[in-house]
Amino acid sequence: MDIRNNALRGIAILGIMLHNYCHWLGFAVKENEYTFSAGNAVQFWYKLTSFDHDMLIHFFSFLGHYGVPVFLFVSGYGLVMKYENGLCNNMPDGNSQPAMPAAGRFMRYHYLKLFRLMIIGYAVFVVVYFLRNGDGSVVYSWDRVLAQLAMVVNFVYANPDKVIKPGPYWYFGLMLQLYALYVLVLNRWRGKKLLVGTVVLCWLFQLGADYVGSGVLNYVRYNFVGAVLPFAMGIAYGRWGRELSRAGYLALLLLSGAMVLFGSFWFGWWLWVPAFVVIGAVSTVRLLPASLLCPLSWVGTLSAAMFVMHPLAREIIIGHYRRSEIYSGIVIYVFTAFAMSMLLRYILKYIPKARM
Repeated sequence: MDIRNNALRGIAILGIMLHNYCHWLGFAVKENEYTFSAGNAVQFWYKLTSFDHDMLIHFFSFLGHYGVPVFLFVSGYGLVMKYENGLCNNMPDGNSQPAMPAAGRFMRYHYLKLFRLMIIGYAVFVVVYFLRNGDGSVVYSWDRVLAQLAMVVNFVYANPDKVIKPGPYWYFGLMLQLYALYVLVLNRWRGKKLLVGTVVLCWLFQLGADYVGSGVLNYVRYNFVGAVLPFAMGIAYGRWGRELSRAGYLALLLLSGAMVLFGSFWFGWWLWVPAFVVIGAVSTVRLLPASLLCPLSWVGTLSAAMFVMHPLAREIIIGHYRRSEIYSGIVIYVFTAFAMSMLLRYILKYIPKARM
């Protein structure tokens, strides 16, 4: 499963990286990520059915952010494989026991692991931003910087989208919340009813948040409530998943593709679209030949570093290519993001890893 896990990461980071560039282009169809607008889906459908010559840009702008649910699925699956199905054989009597640490130790380890990954990219991005913009002292006030370093920025501010910079770094705080949910709740009581109940409760909470107002929904979806569905799917797949035939995966791929497209038109269905994205992604890697699976898997090995560095590449490049030579800008951006990611991965070899 390792090569397929990495392939899933590869698909996810390519979608995220291209989305985070394309949706900054003024003409691109905007996504429904933290809030919902049926008009965005209608506009995307029009571009799709009219064979717009910039269709790839519209595609990644509207749908590329769904790489995040794929990452969350892999994270949930990985936790089960490591802490529930993975056993350590270090007992004095030679017996095995689950390799699950105490909650505080677990959270400290995962916070330090995320911090080690984030800090270099964040520091360099801040420096570049100060050099290129005149409002650095406002954007990076001491409280915002501390909140980002503590990975609570999306929780403590009512409008996280106006505070977090670089924008994709909201994911670090989200993951810390999901780690807490796992170690405190979902790992202690491993039944299906609790997992399903948690997903349904979060779905209902988002329905209520939308009723109150789009600002409330925006805040909720920047935090764990909006991310539980794919994360729980990863946990469920790790605990109870089973293999299907190629025909089964093909059927799931076609069905999930249709549901992603048509589910994007209605708010209640849109909340379930991440589930179909995950199903489609898993089915895809099960169907891909080795000639495509291996390159995607290699990209997946770079995905963590690429997630950290691609906002910096965008900050440097997009201003020069936003209104002209757009496709040249995308090619240069992708190349730069890969190069920066490989450099970061090399640097990380010399930074001590977090220890449990």
